[in-house]
Formats: sequence, C-alpha cells, structure tokens
Amino acid sequence: DEPERQQWDNPIEFLLSCISMSVGLGNVWRFPFTAYENGGGAFLIPYIVVLMLVGRPLYFLELALGQFSSAGSVRVWDMVPAFGGVGYGQLLATACVTSYYCSLIALSIYYLVVSCYPVLPWTECHQGLEDVTKVCIPSGANMSEYITCFAANRTMLNETVCVKSSVPLSEISSESTNATIISSAEQYFRAGVLKEKTDISDGLGLPDPTLAGCLAVCWFLLYMTLRKGVSSSGKVAYFTAIFPYIVMFALLIRGLTLPGAGAGLLFFFTPQWEKLGSLKVWYAAVTQSFFSLGVGFGSLSTYASYNKFRHNTSRDALIISFMDTFTSLLAGTIIFSILGHLAHELDLPVDKVVKSGAGLAFVSYPEVLAKFDFVPQLFAVLFFLMLITLGLGSAVGMMSAVTTTICDSFPDTNRKFLIKICCTVGFAIGLFYVTPGGQIMLEMVDYYGGTILILVLVSIEIVAISWIYGTSMITRDFNFMLDSNLSVYWRFCWGILCPILLPLLFFYALFTQAGVPNIPPTALVCGWIISSLGILIVPVHLLLSVIGEEEGEFRERFVATMKSGMFISRLKDTFTPNNLWGPSSIQEKKDWQIYQEENSLYQWLPKCIRRRTKSPS
Repeated sequence: DEPERQQWDNPIEFLLSCISMSVGLGNVWRFPFTAYENGGGAFLIPYIVVLMLVGRPLYFLELALGQFSSAGSVRVWDMVPAFGGVGYGQLLATACVTSYYCSLIALSIYYLVVSCYPVLPWTECHQGLEDVTKVCIPSGANMSEYITCFAANRTMLNETVCVKSSVPLSEISSESTNATIISSAEQYFRAGVLKEKTDISDGLGLPDPTLAGCLAVCWFLLYMTLRKGVSSSGKVAYFTAIFPYIVMFALLIRGLTLPGAGAGLLFFFTPQWEKLGSLKVWYAAVTQSFFSLGVGFGSLSTYASYNKFRHNTSRDALIISFMDTFTSLLAGTIIFSILGHLAHELDLPVDKVVKSGAGLAFVSYPEVLAKFDFVPQLFAVLFFLMLITLGLGSAVGMMSAVTTTICDSFPDTNRKFLIKICCTVGFAIGLFYVTPGGQIMLEMVDYYGGTILILVLVSIEIVAISWIYGTSMITRDFNFMLDSNLSVYWRFCWGILCPILLPLLFFYALFTQAGVPNIPPTALVCGWIISSLGILIVPVHLLLSVIGEEEGEFRERFVATMKSGMFISRLKDTFTPNNLWGPSSIQEKKDWQIYQEENSLYQWLPKCIRRRTKSPS
C-alpha cells in the first residue's frame, strides 16, 4: 500500500514555516555581534559568499531531499543506509539546541510579564541587587550624578580615578580603583532575573521558580502548536513569520532617531579590511550561516517531507535565504543604532557597550525601549512578544524534526503521546538553564551541541550524498522531481566545494579552538561528551546495519556475521540505495525509474565529452 503522510494545507504555510524557523533569535542577537567581532562591514563579504556557495546550496539540498523522499532526517538515508546515524546525531543536536532555545523564550516570557508594570523594572537601580564593586546608573540618568572623576594632579596619583559620587577626595588613595559602571538594565538582568553566578564549583544551584514557570508556559505553547502536526503549526506560522517584522520596523524607526545612533551604525558598517584574510572570519561566516538558516539540524528535510512531490522547492530556498540575510542586516542596523545611543548616554566608546548573546536581547534592547516617550510598556510588550514568536518559530521546526524522526523510526508510535513525552522531557532538561549557573551550561551546549556536532554531521552528510550516492545521481533525481535542469553551479557546490570546505573548517575549529566559550574545565569536558556521543552514533549505526540480519544480542550478532563471511558484502550493501529509496508515491516511483533509464547521469556534459563517457543507467 502507498504510505500516508500529512501534507501542508497550503504551499504558503510551508514557506512561512521555513521563514519562521530560519529567521530566529540568531538573526536578532548573534549576527550583529558576530559581524562586529569579525570585521564590521567587511564581514558581509565572506558572509554573502558563504551564503551563496555553502548556505543556500545546503539549504536547497536538504529541502529537496526531504521532498523527494517524503521522509525525515533518518529515513532520507535510504539512499546511503550506512549513514543513517547522521539523522540520529542530528536528532541529538536538535534536541540540545531546542532545550536552551526554550530557556531563552522563557526569559522573554518573564520580561513580557514585567513589561506590564507601571514602571519598567529595568529602568531603576534596585538596592537589593547592588554590588559594592559596581556603580549602577538608572536609565536616562546623568552619569555625573553617580560617578566623580578626579584628575591625576588632584589625587597625586599617575592616573585619573573615577569613583562613586559619595566617595570624597580625601578617601582616594593608591589602593583606590576605578568604579565599574553598570546600567540598571544589566543589573536587573544579571542579578535580578538570572541571579547569575560565574563560579559553578559548588554546582549550578536550584532552578528559579518564576523562570521555571515561564519555561513551563513555553513548552505548553510548543505542545499546543505541534499536537496536530503541520495542520496546526502551518496556521501558527502566519503569525510567527510576519509579526516580528512589524515590531522590527517600529524599532528601526525609533532606533534611527535616537541621539548617537549614527556613531553606532558607523561602527557596525565600517569595514575592517585587514580581517578578510583571517580564517577565523570565514569560519565565523560558515557557523553563522548554519545557525541562522538552520542547515544540518534535520528540520528542513522534515518540513519539506510534507510537501507535494512537484512543489517548486528551488524558488522557496531562494526566497528564504534572501529573507534570512535581509533580517540579519535589519537586526544589525537596529541593534547598533541602539548601542550607539547607549554609548552616547554612558559617555563610553561603542565597543565598550557591545554585548553578545542574551545580554544583547535582555540588556541593550530594554534600554532603548525605556526611551520611548509614548507608553514604553506597549513597545516593551511588543518587543518581547516578537522575541517569543521568533524563538517559537525556530523551536517548532526543531521539535518537529525530533518527533518526525522518532515517528518515522517507530511508525506505530502515537504521535500526540510522543509529543507530550518530548515536551515533558524538554521541560525537565530546561530546568538546568534557569539555575544561577545556567548561562554557563547554555554556552557549553550552544558550542558543542549546536556548532561542533552540527559541523561534523553536515560534513559527513555532504560527503556521503555527493561522493558516495553521487552528485550526478542526486541532481538527476531533483531534475525529475522539479521538471528542470539544475545548473553546474549546484553540481560545483555539492560535488566539490562543500565536501572539501566543511571538513577543513571542522579541523580548523578543532586545532585553533576558534569560538570555544570561556567556561570552567568541567563544562568543557561535558561539552566534548555531548559532541562525541552525537558523532559516535554514526559508526555504531553503521555496525548495527551490517549485523542487523542476525538474531541475538549485539555480540552474538557480530560473531555470527563474521563467521558467515558476509561482513564485507553486507558492509558494501549499506553504501548503496535500498529498495525504499525514491518517491513515496507508487506512480511517481515508476516514472522516476523510467526517467533514470532514459536519462544519462552525464546528460549535462557537452556532447563531445558525453560521447567518450560511458554512463551507467
């Protein structure tokens, strides 16, 4: 019988769901900081080059594979069964990223609630959160009211000393140090919300009850979106894909009109050309492209597997990659206009107020929200609602990949029950992120589970598809599905550039330790355990595939396979497509087999070369 599979109610729901998944929190806070750190305006050159030669080709490849086979990230490997473990490794990486993504959504939910207060709580310095080593400056206050600077000739020291205004000149001595300035927004986020601690030698601490409640709300929203499959998540995508742009354009208009915004934009767009020759910059461009587009997580294959077989995926890949880049630039413009204003207010250079990651979203953005003259609470609610929708759009895509992978592997599983179990487990894991030491764990999982592991798996994926299944084979399959003739551009990117470049980038990251977070040694060890587990799934799955026909425990199966003398032949079989590979529709599969017989693998070559090439059917 022909297998039944859910389909999108409307092609626009697929497009909006992909935009909602790809355009996420990474565009809002990761891209601007990565661009600043890697050459400012000059970073746009490697970023766009990488997007065109690596990001977009891999994005289209994963979409087309899912659509061609109507399968998720595991069953799609019927084309090269030896590498089915890549799909399970992607499941682990996706689960890791989803777990911390939801903790960030939980923070956004917390801020959404407190944004309804008569006075926005991050605009004031709270006495109960004070740190004796830091001076808190309330939003909009004049810094000179809180800090007094004494010139070197007044203190009889060799340098100017800035201290709290309450400290008289007579108390300044050689032991006096410059006071550390902290904005009220940063004080509220670090000490009030996270209750952050940087030393986890005595453990992460207990989960914060309020944040745990927000986390529970997040996972409940995820469950409600996923429970009916793409028929429900597709409808939600209309909101999660469009609403964030309304808020971003409102913030753009306000950001550009703030004093000091020009200095921030100049800082962001001024190219540092000398950085273009650095491999670190190109590595950052690749990881940003992966993180932003969602390549390598298995979500793209999953979403596309619900498409009709003849859907124009190539057009969608172009639209989504353009929207992703546009959103990154839009977010960068907004953020650095805000940071320019913040630097102007604190009388500091722009590079001294730049923050990465969560600090950017929950410190710098709230600062500018407080500057809105007309009902700042309204804009704060809209902004954090935007963050929630951006995060949920990506989390829905990643959780869909997890649940679809499990359902494809165990077809008799009750889907709704499975989603309940996944959401419950996800909430339990997420409690670690809402502890005082949770931000350290977040950085660890982000790097080792969301960057290193994905880079390894995508390297294996592209080598297996292009060099084992074959670039000409996969291109011919896509030509049949799309009724087109894909250009040499795709063949070059899939067959030559990506299989060489991606493994090289992994070894570069491995040997140079590029991007490794500044976290305790224990956390580094835990990170490598996560990466290693995900990578080891690939060879373990390969071995299980070879000995799968025997009966008994693992050891008995292995011994029986070796004694039968079939180990090598079965190993070779796992590197060729099995009978399940191809379109899920019986009629489409027959047409595909006829198409293979009628069209040479080298049909795209010039006739003079083709005559000399003997091609298998």
